[in-house]
Amino acid sequence: MKAWPFVGIALMQTLLLLSQSFINHTWIVFYGTAGLLAAPALRIGCYFLTGSFVFAALLGFYVSNPLVRLIYRIAAVWLGFLNFFFFAACLCRLSELALKVSGLALHPANYRPALAESFYSLAIAASVYGLFNARWIRVRRVSVKLPNLPECWRGRTALLASDLHLGNINVASFSRRIVRLAARLEPSILFIPGDLFDGSKADADELIAPFKQLSLTFGTYFSAGNHDEFGSAAHYGPALLRSGIHVLENERVVVDGLQIIGVPYGHSTAPIRLRTFLESLNLSQGKASILLNHVPNRLAIAEQAGVSLQLCGHTHGGQIFPFTWLTRRVFGKFTLGLQQYGAMQVFTSSGAGTWGPPMRVGTNPEVVLLRFE
Repeated sequence: MKAWPFVGIALMQTLLLLSQSFINHTWIVFYGTAGLLAAPALRIGCYFLTGSFVFAALLGFYVSNPLVRLIYRIAAVWLGFLNFFFFAACLCRLSELALKVSGLALHPANYRPALAESFYSLAIAASVYGLFNARWIRVRRVSVKLPNLPECWRGRTALLASDLHLGNINVASFSRRIVRLAARLEPSILFIPGDLFDGSKADADELIAPFKQLSLTFGTYFSAGNHDEFGSAAHYGPALLRSGIHVLENERVVVDGLQIIGVPYGHSTAPIRLRTFLESLNLSQGKASILLNHVPNRLAIAEQAGVSLQLCGHTHGGQIFPFTWLTRRVFGKFTLGLQQYGAMQVFTSSGAGTWGPPMRVGTNPEVVLLRFE
């Protein structure tokens, strides 16, 4: 067995626990021994919560029961709070340093309690906002013009719903919300470009049962994302078929003249394999084509193969600050929204669900109604 997963887990746990230590120490230094975090029992509890997320996530790959789900949910929520508490602690330190350097305060230490109260309160407010914001799914409406689009598709709409992350946080009730949204918007077709599941061991049939109620003119099409493959396509595949969802695994189907292509995440990461498959389709010689590819990368390969529109998810738009900034550094303008790459258009959705902390700060959960023109 390779050692790198264990090294990665150990590093992640170490960073999380060091962050918690920094948060606790800053609070005590700035607010004194009267603060809540000065209580040993509470500090130990914070360390336990911080260390439990990785454990709960790993356990969730193998076990599915109410206790595991509860532990995971509590740990995931705390991880979000930890993120903002860490930046609150950093702002406390930086603000005191700024007061010292600027000379605006004769005794900067006197401002410590006020700084701690202000920034830690902001961290709590941001976390609570993020929890509520993550449950408010927006509908984004986008018009798309595709060359060689069959006339019958002009004026029709397609719903794009990526990154539902069904599992320990988003359960069957979340699926029902998506299905209700789809029924209200009345698209002709539904596209799910990956991360329908979060990779945890769960009852896939139960999670996607609501999709059986969805009746669309041209059905629902899915290609696997990285989290779907964590949970094994062999486990989810049969459940998807039973729900009436068409699974596209290196496959092209023609729907009323429109070419729909799906490439699973694992294959899309292998450039030679992806290029060989797409070029074998001779897309440039046919009608408009839509590629479901979870991650907005390998764009040159898809564009050269003649793909008209690539639909992606994966990025979550960064989900919560400061990862919103980091994601922009990785994916650039293809992090979110409709962009042009040569002759191909690329649309990346921020997704409907979340992974890890069930929070959204700096991004919004969404489904996208694409109107073809």
